[in-house]
Amino acid sequence: MFDFLDGYDLLGAFWVTVKLTVFSALGSLIWGTLLAGMRVSPVPLMRGFATAYVNVVRNIPLTVIIMFASLGLYSTLNIALGATDIKVVNFRLAVLAFIVYTASFVCEALRSGINTVPVGQAEAARALGLSFSQVLRLIVLPQAFRSVVNPLSNVLIALTKNTTVASAIGVAEASYLMKGMIENEAQLLLISGVFALGFVILTLPTGLVLGWVAKKVAVKR
Repeated sequence: MFDFLDGYDLLGAFWVTVKLTVFSALGSLIWGTLLAGMRVSPVPLMRGFATAYVNVVRNIPLTVIIMFASLGLYSTLNIALGATDIKVVNFRLAVLAFIVYTASFVCEALRSGINTVPVGQAEAARALGLSFSQVLRLIVLPQAFRSVVNPLSNVLIALTKNTTVASAIGVAEASYLMKGMIENEAQLLLISGVFALGFVILTLPTGLVLGWVAKKVAVKR
């Protein structure tokens, strides 16, 4: 029944999807946290930059961003991110594009968490002499992260599914392999079912585990 899988590296393709997700998630979390900090910063220039970034980037289709990374950065500006092999270049450009795009959603999720922290706590910390960055790092962000585990898990699941867009620039992840198999096989429904199941296996445990974590670390008000 599954003879059509012979000769195809199905696990290898999904492993590329996993790597895309992990690297992009880490980068998005770091950049998104910095953006969230700038969004609530007392410095108008930083607030303006972060606000403009989020509002512009999250309204641009991901396909446009990833094509710009390939055609704009690599083909036009010859920015290869330290790689020489075209497969590695495409992979790194895809990760960069996912970080740029997903960080805007991470930022908004975190900002909503920051808004749940009582203002009195920040004011008390400032009264003790803590700077804005210290208040944010030591008082606000720890509580904000605990309150937005569920929203961040939704962002992670969306990122996992968005990795299929990387096939547009030749990254050999799951959907790229699926496209090649469909071009050569008549078993369209079965092939689609196998890949759909693969993504369910990747995303369903993520949602369940992070949902459990969210209940455990929830801030009691």
